[in-house]
Amino acid sequence: MAQSQALDLRPGTLIGYDGRMCTVVWWNILRNDRRLFVQMKVKDLQTGRVQELKESGDKKFDVLDREEREMSYSYRDGETEVFFTPDGDEFRCSVPAAEDALKWPSDTYTALFVSGQLVAVQPPKHSVLTITETAPPMKGAGTGGKDAVLENGMTIKVSQLCDVGDSVRVDTETGEFKERITK
Repeated sequence: MAQSQALDLRPGTLIGYDGRMCTVVWWNILRNDRRLFVQMKVKDLQTGRVQELKESGDKKFDVLDREEREMSYSYRDGETEVFFTPDGDEFRCSVPAAEDALKWPSDTYTALFVSGQLVAVQPPKHSVLTITETAPPMKGAGTGGKDAVLENGMTIKVSQLCDVGDSVRVDTETGEFKERITK
């Protein structure tokens, strides 16, 4: 287990904080005349609780050694989510450790392992989803956007040319519309 300064952490980094295993979900630098601070949100992988921290840039955190593997989602079993490797090996993790990734339907997810145990799951960079509700398309309406509800229940801004039933590519990290997928 290595140590790293708060200034060197980035979203997706697994850290040990107050005896808990957490992942950094948001990170920002704050500067004033004399000091530098790092503002970040960390998510406890067991409870799903998100905590906001404001630390000096040189504060040390334990960065956990992790291994990444591609896995497929199978089903929920009580308080755990079940994933499988392409070889058929089964791994389980807590529901809060996988809930953010499972908002985005995909064939494969990136599974994060620490000491051989599945601790978190990350979604793919982009997800292709179908629009279930939106206003009718407006050709020649300019560059603005309109609200659309996707098949996973999320509401995002899409192009004026999009219609119900269209597939769109969405950035899973920011939740932003990237492009309409033509049939």
